[in-house]
Amino acid sequence: MEFFIMVLFFVVFVIIFMVKGFKIVKHAETMVVERLGKYHKTLESGINIIWPVFDNPRPIHWRFKKTDLSGKSIIVQKVSKTIDLREQVYDFPRQNVITKDNVTIEIDALIYFQITNPAKAVYEIANLPDAIEKLTQTTLRNVIGELDLDECLVSRDTVNTKLRSILDEATDKWGVKVNRVELQDISPPRDIQEAMEKQMRAERDRRAAILKAEGEKTASILEAEGEKEAAINKAEGLKQSAILRAQGEAEARIQVADAEARAVLKVAKAFSVTHGDPASYLVAIKYLETLKEMTSGKDNKVVYLPFEATGVLSSLGGIKELMNLKEMPD
Repeated sequence: MEFFIMVLFFVVFVIIFMVKGFKIVKHAETMVVERLGKYHKTLESGINIIWPVFDNPRPIHWRFKKTDLSGKSIIVQKVSKTIDLREQVYDFPRQNVITKDNVTIEIDALIYFQITNPAKAVYEIANLPDAIEKLTQTTLRNVIGELDLDECLVSRDTVNTKLRSILDEATDKWGVKVNRVELQDISPPRDIQEAMEKQMRAERDRRAAILKAEGEKTASILEAEGEKEAAINKAEGLKQSAILRAQGEAEARIQVADAEARAVLKVAKAFSVTHGDPASYLVAIKYLETLKEMTSGKDNKVVYLPFEATGVLSSLGGIKELMNLKEMPD
């Protein structure tokens, strides 16, 4: 009977040891173990053996996000024996913050952090999720309080960088690494939003007026340049036309002069044969042409003869002799 009790006691001890002594830790998780109330070791992922009763996991406060029956996300905080080493994200509720120019705005922030030292996360802070939330809220108030409303709206990257730097430095002693902080939404009061919308519309109208004026100015400049180029081209065309016309008239005069020169040479040659005077012949020809032009008009009347009419008549006689000479056979 006593042997049976001892065997039963041993079996119960083995079962308890197997249940309590073997700890299976999932990947990317860890567990802080205390022996007789004092920190003993941090368990790695996989199977770990501890002494029941003597060794106990140290619990930590942790925050979980769940969805209720209505589909609304709720935050649940409970005590957990395992510590998640993955990067965590905390979505804090909206909070009111006052800017440097005394404007109250609502800010919705996110913080991404990761536990790098589980022992510090357990022993250096009592409630890690609440501590991170409160630290983020107070730091956010301090950072936003140093900026104007316009700076808060256009300098989110600056605010995020400054928050991350401050929070990372403050949480280092807790064994936490803050990777980044994001401002999801910044909501100014309704009257400020309406004023900003009016300002935005006015700015757009101003830009539209400027663009329209610049367009009209450019169009006027292009039109003036077009008229200028057209006038230059027209003047250049007239110039070329006048030059070509003058060149044509010059060439025509040259050709007429050449023809007259050849005619004079022939006349002179003919007169040299008959011993006549070619100058008298040319004067008589010019006289007759001029006389023809003078009497060709409708109302023109000639009632006198030039003083040297006898000279002209003698020239005409010379022409007659030249013509008679040409008619004689060789």
